Amino acid sequence: MIIVHLTSSTFFGGPERQMLGLAQHLMPAYRSVFLSFSEGSRCRAFLQEARRQGFDAWELNYDTPRFLAAIREVQGWLHEMQAGVLCCHGYKANLLGRLAARRQNVPVVAVSRGWTGENFKVRLYEAIDRFFLRRMDRVVCVSDGQAAKVIQAKMPRSKVVVIRNSIDAGRFARPDCYYRDKLRDFFPRRPARIVGAVGRLSPEKGFGVLIDGARKIIADQPNVGFVLFGDGPLRGALQRQVDDAGLHNSFILAGFRKDLDSLLPFIDLLVVPSYTEGLPNVILEAFAAGIPVVATAVGGIPEIVEDAVSGFLVPPGDPQTLAHGITTILTSDMEAKAMGERGRQRVLQEFTFESQASAYRRLFEEICAARNPACGWRRISEAGVVTRHR
Repeated sequence: MIIVHLTSSTFFGGPERQMLGLAQHLMPAYRSVFLSFSEGSRCRAFLQEARRQGFDAWELNYDTPRFLAAIREVQGWLHEMQAGVLCCHGYKANLLGRLAARRQNVPVVAVSRGWTGENFKVRLYEAIDRFFLRRMDRVVCVSDGQAAKVIQAKMPRSKVVVIRNSIDAGRFARPDCYYRDKLRDFFPRRPARIVGAVGRLSPEKGFGVLIDGARKIIADQPNVGFVLFGDGPLRGALQRQVDDAGLHNSFILAGFRKDLDSLLPFIDLLVVPSYTEGLPNVILEAFAAGIPVVATAVGGIPEIVEDAVSGFLVPPGDPQTLAHGITTILTSDMEAKAMGERGRQRVLQEFTFESQASAYRRLFEEICAARNPACGWRRISEAGVVTRHR
């Protein structure tokens, strides 16, 4: 069966890793092909990585506001590739992909990772997304928390499936100690302990709360450093908050890093202060690296982090409680190591791509059988590749 993934990638991040990891573990019975709206050519980082891993990946010619042309183009790809299932990732893919799939009589699955409500424009798109989700054959939610939101948006329960994000723990199996020094070199004065955070610098991530919490910690423990990896619209505002708090030597905004996998194993603690989440990949990555976590109890986070077992859960928007959780872990190296190991064992047992792929196989077989017993089981070409060129 050929599975077509439709997305609007702007960089190679967590959702893109999930798509490729799933595709690798669905082979050889399922062949995955990736299509992305151009997003001003920003999709190319993801498509290049997909091709590097051996998949067919294509940048679409049409994007918003040319909706009809984009729908026809996606429909043409589905027809030419004899797609068995279309998997849509994100509200643009959901809107345009569903219409293209219906024209081609191809089952369509939406993957719902979460809604951010970042600004008015995003909230409008997400409202449209909730409307169109009700018309999908299935909606895959990455957590029980996100499934509850999708059901609340009037999606029939029978069409909602929870398949959690997964992690390739082997990415963190052999950390290079060179990166411990590289991480400490971000700071003008090397700290004894480093607290890390990762994410898009946008309102829903709560990084301003982390800065307030860091100010309280550093006042008592000046040998602790904080590093925030990521970029986004709030970078300037967050840097001003750091400077106004007098933390410019202790709280570093390190930007987007391609070597994050190498740096992550050498932080002492990961903090996720979000107001809303689906199921954060970065928590799975931290646990795979044996790092304890302090995170807010929102979305799917309590489905990964066990309070007082692999880290601490705190309420969102509460810098005092956040600081207390961070300080508690930092003051006991032995307990921090034990928490990280408990998190690692849980990830190895419950969040593997093998189990994720098995759940998707069952889903694809179910929706294809419901639509048409013969649909989807169309043969891949002998070479196993799509031959279309543009």
